[in-house]
Amino acid sequence: MSRSQEIRTDLDEGIDRKDLSLLRTRFMSVNDGRLERTRQAMSPRQQLVLTLLPLLLDINHPILPGYVSNGTPAGLSGFKPDPKVIAEAQRLSRSFSYKPHRGVRNEAIHGLFLMGSLGTVAQNEQSDLDVWVCHQPDLSPTCLMELRRKCDLLEAWAATQGTEAHFFLIDPARFAQGRGAGPLTSDDCGTTQHYLLLDEFYRTAIWLGGRTPLWWLVPAYEEHRYDLYVQTLIRKRFIRADEVLDLGNLGAIPASEFLGAGLWQLYKGIESPYKSVLKLLLTEVYASEHPDVQCIALRYKQAVYANRLDLDELDPYIVVYRRLEEYLKDRDDHQRLELIRRCLYIKVNKPLSRPPRNRRKSWQRLLLERLTDEWGWDSRQLAMLDSRSRWKEGQVSLERRALVNELTYGYRFLSQFARQMQVVSPMDSHDLGILGRRLYAAFERKAGKVEFINPGISPDMAEESLTLVRNTGSDGDHQWILLRGNLGALEWRNYAPLKRSRDLVPLLAWCHRNGVIDASTRISLHPGDSDLREAELSGLLGSLQQVLPVPLDTVSEQALLAGSVPKKVLLLINVGVDPLPQHSLLNMHMATGRTDSLGYSGARENLVVSIDQLTLNSWNELMVSRYDGADALLDCLRDYLDALPAEGALPEFHVRCLCRNRAPLIARRVEELFADAQASLASSPNSRYLLQIRQHYHLIDLVPGQVRHASLPDLPALLDHLGEGRAAYSPIHLDRHAQEVNDLAVILPAGKPDCLQVFYRIRGEHAELSVLDELNALWRQHLPFKDELTLLTPLQRFLQSILYRRNAMQPLTDHGRGPTMEILYHQILAPQGDLPLRLERRAALPSRVSDPFYDVQAIIEPGDRGRTQVSLYCNHREFSELEYGPDLFATVARHILAQRRTRERYPCYITDLDLSGMFGDSPAQTVQYLRYKMRLEAALNQALEQQALDPG
Repeated sequence: MSRSQEIRTDLDEGIDRKDLSLLRTRFMSVNDGRLERTRQAMSPRQQLVLTLLPLLLDINHPILPGYVSNGTPAGLSGFKPDPKVIAEAQRLSRSFSYKPHRGVRNEAIHGLFLMGSLGTVAQNEQSDLDVWVCHQPDLSPTCLMELRRKCDLLEAWAATQGTEAHFFLIDPARFAQGRGAGPLTSDDCGTTQHYLLLDEFYRTAIWLGGRTPLWWLVPAYEEHRYDLYVQTLIRKRFIRADEVLDLGNLGAIPASEFLGAGLWQLYKGIESPYKSVLKLLLTEVYASEHPDVQCIALRYKQAVYANRLDLDELDPYIVVYRRLEEYLKDRDDHQRLELIRRCLYIKVNKPLSRPPRNRRKSWQRLLLERLTDEWGWDSRQLAMLDSRSRWKEGQVSLERRALVNELTYGYRFLSQFARQMQVVSPMDSHDLGILGRRLYAAFERKAGKVEFINPGISPDMAEESLTLVRNTGSDGDHQWILLRGNLGALEWRNYAPLKRSRDLVPLLAWCHRNGVIDASTRISLHPGDSDLREAELSGLLGSLQQVLPVPLDTVSEQALLAGSVPKKVLLLINVGVDPLPQHSLLNMHMATGRTDSLGYSGARENLVVSIDQLTLNSWNELMVSRYDGADALLDCLRDYLDALPAEGALPEFHVRCLCRNRAPLIARRVEELFADAQASLASSPNSRYLLQIRQHYHLIDLVPGQVRHASLPDLPALLDHLGEGRAAYSPIHLDRHAQEVNDLAVILPAGKPDCLQVFYRIRGEHAELSVLDELNALWRQHLPFKDELTLLTPLQRFLQSILYRRNAMQPLTDHGRGPTMEILYHQILAPQGDLPLRLERRAALPSRVSDPFYDVQAIIEPGDRGRTQVSLYCNHREFSELEYGPDLFATVARHILAQRRTRERYPCYITDLDLSGMFGDSPAQTVQYLRYKMRLEAALNQALEQQALDPG
């Protein structure tokens, strides 16, 4: 057979040993060519590492790198160092002397291979040495540890020679069965892609020494019966078993491998898309052919059998490209084809628009020139790609769109393939879900999210100079405009904006996140009608860089398993706004005792005019929210508290204020408020927080995940709100500056669950009577003051009646009824000297039979058309609305006055009240009893007044 002919071997017709020898020669010819190309791209020190590796793994010598012990597995099958190798070893260690082994020796290392981009068009000075050390099967754990240690020492030595090397220990017998251990390249996800990794090995591996792959000698058309073919070769002694290395075949690749490979490439592609698009598309090609997959390694083998040994066309990257080109041309998909061409060009990284550094064109450059001529690329396109390191927003956005479309398409293809092939295991479903979240977090647009446009496209998007303009349109709408260059106030309208935004902070956040502005960028500011100054702008950018440094760390899988939660929060207060413009205009500073930034000066001004909140969440999404208007601070606080995680670490929290007036004090006040509210929420969920802003009160319900706030215009409105019934006990925390709510500042913090507390404050001839009930609702009444006995006894008798009624309705247990609710009494004492407003505990008044109070019981029931029906019992005599109608209170007033010994006018009190018909099975809250009591007493006492004035 001519050496130029295609070799076809057939088991049934017999195999010629000369053909097998010729095949090995052809594969070695390609191998030697690629090995020489590998050396050409290396520095002399890197070449030294490559030259000595076979020798260093063949022997254990104390003065050579990698020595562990004499017993460390060594001996490379069939290896005999040539004089050049020995000379290099002696140059490294002058006292080294090589002694050929005599007799039979143990050859623990069966094969040594380089894997990956070495010897390919994509090799560069930074390419790793991924070395497969195929060792004797079933080495003991101790021997494996020794060999691993030797390889670690060789990695460390290679690093001193400017080479990043990674050694992977391979047991050929285990690997052929798909039981390899651990990751097998420095750029791969490991053993979950056994067949695809084997495909990559067979088409990229460079043999350095030891046995040659048995796979070389099995024709591609016999791959489906690989085991039988191999057994025949060895049994009939066409080959010797100790001359070949069997790592397995590519006869059938399970569908699950395509899913695993695609997921891995998508995962890497989110941050470095150019490196992954080629392999991701190759996975798509393979998956689309399943189950009759024509691996590229098989095509490579067919080419060698056909004696097509052109190193350029057999280059692993070119072989991959040709397969992808064929696939996309068949589908008439020129857009994706152009993308993979760009990816290949960028991967090779030989800028054709510039002359070579040493004036001599490398074989890689010549090959790339032929390819780009074939693609029809002109000098302009080459120059554009070669300037990628200087690409700015426009070009980066276009390229991002193409890359994101490719990654998104790849994800949809894999999801559909998994469903069609029914290959989704629980682990695959988990990985698909995690990957979907990664893609969503990285690329999905949504309101308030700062778009990241540079996933590994351009290494530097920073602009030398920018112009920032605040523009007001003819319709009165405001917007911020960012333009390239240093433009004057009359120039910028003639240039196309780089980006627009209604608000400033989203624009600055976009610039920061994408590296458009760095420390060297010069910015020309035209603030328009805003109060933004250059110092404030510089401070804002500094705050972003300090609190949200980029690039961001990779999101962990653990974070993606849960919903996104805030990780860092930055509040920017009053951006471009002066909270005291009238003071700045007059260049004056106000001296005032009211320094609270939420109620500043006698005018009680709120100095927090606007808030821009930036939130970096656990999925690395950067969100911006804008709050302005009267309730800006409260709305921001509500949303912040609502977003806090139910468990786990709380977000880093930062506040910055850079406006013209009182900026540090404003920032400190807001930071204190958020910290206090957050602490209150953490210490007692379902509590409330009372805050005063200007003349308004704000009561915030701290319900985890459902924080709400009520705005109350004055103190009476606050009291009404505090008196509303509640479903459960809710403590009240007061803002540290909320002291002007007067005696509420001492009453509200005193609340206790399942306890009734009475507070009274004497103000001359009047008194203020307050009750905090068992659920911490507040009731208050202003009454004339005669003495404490007259003031407190009616309320005490009424509360005791309620408790008696409530206890009587409790179910009996083996231990009797439950605990009786306690009633506590406090007097509020006015400030005196250095003593502030304070509480003093008082004992309950003693009950006396001679107390001059008339028993008046009331029963309230639901009536017709949503109305209530009232019945009053005076010393057990019934008076009902059914009998007396609208004259009920007048009738009762006459009856009461008739019972009195004198015509003295003093108020009448309800001593007992039944509301059981109003609330069904649920007991009424004490505050509800008190509110009904106060309304009934008001009606009754008004009738008494009328009767006293007009007895007829």
